[in-house]
Amino acid sequence: MKPGSAIINTASVNSDMPNPTLLAYATTKGAIQNFTGGLAQMLADKGIRANAVAPGPIWTPLIPSTMPDEAVTNFGKQTPMQRPGQPAELATAYVMLADPLSSYVSGATIAVTGGKPFI
Repeated sequence: MKPGSAIINTASVNSDMPNPTLLAYATTKGAIQNFTGGLAQMLADKGIRANAVAPGPIWTPLIPSTMPDEAVTNFGKQTPMQRPGQPAELATAYVMLADPLSSYVSGATIAVTGGKPFI
């Protein structure tokens, strides 16, 4: 990759607050977040940035096809915005991290969580 390039990984709110029913998923997303932080440090001298986006509950076709009806009905209501996010609502986080004007942002995880803190 050339200097000025950007790597953007997808983590999850589960990387910070693991859901025990999604343990394997949470574990891999935690690893991706950790990988991103290390990669950012490793590639900084090459002028390459590495960041991650950590979505909270996002409405995708997977939700109604893999969850019981009650879980689908309540999906996302645990966030302060009391609703799931839509995939398009993630786009601006990725665009911001890809933008050359974000050249001083590296090693960051941008939380798109409906207002649920990600610290």
